[in-house]
Amino acid sequence: MSLKTGKEEIVYLLTQVFAKYEKLTGIEVKRNTNRKNYEELARVLSEISNRLPETSETLGHDPYSPDRHSKNSTYPNLKYDITGGQIKDAWNGMVSNPRPFLVDACYIYLYGIGRKAFEQQPVDQALVEAQCNEPAPTHTSFYFKPKFWRIATLLLLICCITLSYYSYKISNKIEVLTHDMKIGVYKPTPPEINKLVGTWLVYIGSPQARRSEKNRYHQIVTNIIDVRFKDGYFLFKRYGANFNHEGFMQYENRDVVSIHSYVSNERDEIESPRLSLMRLNSDNKYTSVISASWNFDTGEYNDVIGIREVYMKIADQAETKEVLNTIENSSCKCKIVNLMQGARNKKYYLKNVLLDSLPDQKLRKLLDEKSILLRNPDSTIVLFN
Repeated sequence: MSLKTGKEEIVYLLTQVFAKYEKLTGIEVKRNTNRKNYEELARVLSEISNRLPETSETLGHDPYSPDRHSKNSTYPNLKYDITGGQIKDAWNGMVSNPRPFLVDACYIYLYGIGRKAFEQQPVDQALVEAQCNEPAPTHTSFYFKPKFWRIATLLLLICCITLSYYSYKISNKIEVLTHDMKIGVYKPTPPEINKLVGTWLVYIGSPQARRSEKNRYHQIVTNIIDVRFKDGYFLFKRYGANFNHEGFMQYENRDVVSIHSYVSNERDEIESPRLSLMRLNSDNKYTSVISASWNFDTGEYNDVIGIREVYMKIADQAETKEVLNTIENSSCKCKIVNLMQGARNKKYYLKNVLLDSLPDQKLRKLLDEKSILLRNPDSTIVLFN
């Protein structure tokens, strides 16, 4: 009777180690290509592996020579230290001959004894090598074995290795990209997710910065934003009076959200990018958002502006649908968005309106001419009273 060896043995051992560690600590080990995810477990196993020179007789494993530099070194520079990178590579099947002290540390962590003692009395049959009772092939049977299968197996092996290599490169590239761009660093809690997900009514004063519009004084426009949570991040669609936007949001830290959007189009390019910062405050009806946006003027007058936008959440769980090609669209000269919340439907008419028509005095102050910052100072664009 003999034990499994190499890649098959260490992958099984680490799978069991993950399960025991997560059960004892309540901490999930994220099994991806980021070696840092394995470091806490690596430290636990290192406490075992660094004692191996002293425990060969008591725990039943092969002897290990002492680490002569242990007094002058610390983790991860000790001779028998186990690192997160070693665990990552071994568990992902990238190591054919794992380090003996990693193997022994896994056996001791799981079963309280080293590999040598375990082999004498195995308590987990999954680690025992299956016995093959088939007779050895004769010279004749080997001679007549079709070469096709050997060639096919070799080609399949080459394909698998190539695919694994490129998969690893792509995964590593994505990991570097998300690290460098700080994507998904802060993990929002369920209450924080619920606070952002839903439908928002947005007021914007950008029409006041359009030089080509003669009646721009105190003109504002309304938008509808539909925010959804997907696989750890937020996607949204923004319905405007003339065109739509789409983009994503992410929590940068508690209550601070960055908003990235661009004009929706069918081309593979970014048009009129908009960058915003929102500080969520559940105590206020209105949430002010500071944006680097555009005045969306015609031709050469289209320019970057800084602007305060005002968000107001109108639904937590609802569906939005744009109403198209109706008589009502033509008569109102606007975009109509239907908000469906259970059995209740409500229509929102997105168009330019006068600031002074808003009934809320506080909202009017947030959206007046002082809410706009031009890229280049110009007293003739935004009209003051």
